[in-house]
Amino acid sequence: MKNYFKNGSCGLEITDNRNGNCWINIENPTPEDKNYLLNELQIPEAFYNDIEDIDERPRIEEEDGWHLIIIRIPYKSNNPKLPFSTIPLGLIFNETHFVSVCFHKTEMLDDFITYTHRKQLTVKNHFDLVLKLLLSSSIWYLKYLKQINQRIKLAEDNLEKSIKNEELQTLLELEKCLVYFITSLKGNDILFHRVKNSKTERDTFDPDLLEDVDIELKQAQEMCNIYSNILSGMMDAYASVISNNLNVIMKRLTSISIILMIPTLIASLYGMNVPNTLENNPNGLLIIVLVSAVLAMIGAVLFKKKNLF
Repeated sequence: MKNYFKNGSCGLEITDNRNGNCWINIENPTPEDKNYLLNELQIPEAFYNDIEDIDERPRIEEEDGWHLIIIRIPYKSNNPKLPFSTIPLGLIFNETHFVSVCFHKTEMLDDFITYTHRKQLTVKNHFDLVLKLLLSSSIWYLKYLKQINQRIKLAEDNLEKSIKNEELQTLLELEKCLVYFITSLKGNDILFHRVKNSKTERDTFDPDLLEDVDIELKQAQEMCNIYSNILSGMMDAYASVISNNLNVIMKRLTSISIILMIPTLIASLYGMNVPNTLENNPNGLLIIVLVSAVLAMIGAVLFKKKNLF
């Protein structure tokens, strides 16, 4: 899907006028969109292929008068095994055109347009739009981190009631999401400092915008690290609990086996086909049963005192 945006009286507005400087936003590009980019705008095909790679890292590149900046943005998927991930957003621009390409439909870009309306923001130049999109991505990282934290708390509450494999699997999936977030935020942070220190553009940057981007990036990284450390500690704690519960169960089973071994041993001895002084006693069976029961009870009491049963 392709949309054209220009500065309006209340932020960025959709326009049909493709002449002059405008932002061309393409999500889930179709073959027609690809043809438009490669043949009409004549962007390098290598740029398009790089953005299509789901594992592409944040970086800056220049070719044939076109600049390519790839940032990693958060993405909420429908995959239950990986509810949150990151995807590349490609920003391609030259002196007259600015194109953003993303191969997934995201909440971030639509929210960014709404945000410009709410704050009545306008875009000064191409790098100003790059920084604003980088800022928006950092804010969405924080939003998704709050959702991840809520899921962690829910899984923790369920685990307190009963330790189930499903809840542990949920924690492992969320831990994987945090790893993706941490890696992508590190890449975005390195990219931001490269843009910030650009010799040709750094004098044109808004200092307040640079500070906001830097603060949001650091906050997102810190929150990711905090949640990741908490989750890792929680997983270690539950692993210890499971191991301890297993030890308790094995200890009880061993104690029960020893107690049951006492009457089994007595019955085995008196079951032999040899004289045992009770073969002619009409109450012999009752005596053996009572002795076995008494010895088993004494063993149970001793194990209970030693906290082994």
